Amino acid sequence: MVIYDARRTVQIVLLLVLSATASLAGGQNLDPTRFENTILGFEASDTKSQPEEGAILLTGSSSIARWNDQAEAALAPLSVIPRGFGGSVMGDVLHYLDRVALTYKPRAILIYEGDNDTWYKQSEEKIIGQFEEIVARVHEVLPETRVYALSVKPSVARVSVWPAAQQVSARMHAIAESDSLVYYIDVASPFLKSDGSVMTDIFVEDGLHLNDKGNAIWGTAIKAGLMKIEGQFE
Repeated sequence: MVIYDARRTVQIVLLLVLSATASLAGGQNLDPTRFENTILGFEASDTKSQPEEGAILLTGSSSIARWNDQAEAALAPLSVIPRGFGGSVMGDVLHYLDRVALTYKPRAILIYEGDNDTWYKQSEEKIIGQFEEIVARVHEVLPETRVYALSVKPSVARVSVWPAAQQVSARMHAIAESDSLVYYIDVASPFLKSDGSVMTDIFVEDGLHLNDKGNAIWGTAIKAGLMKIEGQFE
């Protein structure tokens, strides 16, 4: 015989609502170990050809990862080590910072995150807090290494979170203004039309990732931002 317990049912419903609310507030919980094989792949590649110390380390989500094979040519004569891993968020870079960046003893580390973070509903405070942890760790281990933060780029696919992305970019810009070893590179403005809307002919079919035209604009903006300081070290 099944006995209906109304009070117990209400308790369960409340727990489900609270759980859903917490999830929406903090965003999806993303396990950084999902990238372990990718990082192991970088390390295996290093055993065959170890990158030289003192280069510029590039890391971040798919806009960097899909550019890994083009970055060296696009940023020449700058010496770069491409280590982007697609689908990542700021917390993943923080988790793997030693292995994906600091191990190379780079003179500069360029990071592109915030795109997936905002899409996955990570809070602004969480994203910025993780970025600040990254900066603090770099300052601790490599006190002369510069950190470059790219703004979040706009896209057709993620118009709904563009305001949140802009807020994250503004916060990173503010950190750069207050820290002499942190620099901010605006890669968003070059993708916007005069009316403030995003260009539509710079993406592949998914409306998110850049096509050849988009990558050309992306590379030009990044190179211009890096050359101001890093060009003198080549």
